[in-house]
Amino acid sequence: MRLVFVTQDVDPASPVLGATVAKIAALAARVDEVAVLADRGIDEALPANCHIHRFGASSRPGRGVLFETALARELARSPRPAAVVAHMCPIYAVLAAPLARPLGVRVLLWFTHWRPSRLLQIAERVSTDVITVERRSFPLSSDKVTAIGHGIDLNAFSCVAHPSGEAPALLSLGRTSPAKGLETVVRAVARVPDARLSQFGPSLTDEERSHRAHLARLVTELGVADRVVIGPPVPRQEVVGLLASATALVNNMRAGATDKVVFEAAATCLPVLASNPALDEFLPESLRFPRDDVGALARRIRSLSSLDLSTLGTELRARVERDHSVEGWAARVIEVASR
Repeated sequence: MRLVFVTQDVDPASPVLGATVAKIAALAARVDEVAVLADRGIDEALPANCHIHRFGASSRPGRGVLFETALARELARSPRPAAVVAHMCPIYAVLAAPLARPLGVRVLLWFTHWRPSRLLQIAERVSTDVITVERRSFPLSSDKVTAIGHGIDLNAFSCVAHPSGEAPALLSLGRTSPAKGLETVVRAVARVPDARLSQFGPSLTDEERSHRAHLARLVTELGVADRVVIGPPVPRQEVVGLLASATALVNNMRAGATDKVVFEAAATCLPVLASNPALDEFLPESLRFPRDDVGALARRIRSLSSLDLSTLGTELRARVERDHSVEGWAARVIEVASR
């Protein structure tokens, strides 16, 4: 079996898309070949039975031409790929479908995000299948959706001993988007005098840069600059160390998206405080709080000292192994591609 996998970046150090490399490798272990179409990528990051076509260009039309040319070349090869997997960007599915589907090649859209858009509606319509973490992590109603888990590389996130005690060291990872609910997290930490928070992540848009500045001002206004850090993005290889030094991860992402960092943290046996309703079957009640409820989150932070964090962390790791491993993810992608 051959697959075509389309993504923006193939770089294990990428703070945003570094985890994609493990997913491609897991697919490559189950098929004869994976052709990767990417805006940019590092060939050496992938197994020997993968190759990269780069469609990076200085203009959108230029990228489109390079993309279509590379895809047409792969579709013309024998044997034809079983499927084109469009990773996160709906435009990839929209561009791939007119070439792939008339040839009987399935188009699989992998998407997990809270925001519905006109482009996503079109991508859902032209795709053969939609694959996502769980049903609520795809924002449109569709009978094409198959839930396949998040795809966490458990070899990269082993279970470790995390610090415990009276002063919780909280960690938040991700872009400084308002959708992440970081203001609530900062305000909750301010209500717990001994708690500390370290937030690391990129600011890739004007909105995210503006929100980062807002958070910095808030930290100063609340007088918690000695306990709250709003830091820059970190290379992916440093994430494991950050998780190991934390008492708990805190995640206030708006409903509809299930951040992969929640599952990566759980894979290290780190407890996760989260508000997303889509995590209600993954996290026990003692670790959940209503979104944007500052008081409720502050109470959860205080309660950490009374919980058996080691037992909670071990159970979370077991749930990742059962439902969200990258091997299980790849096996389910192959199942959908083989329909």
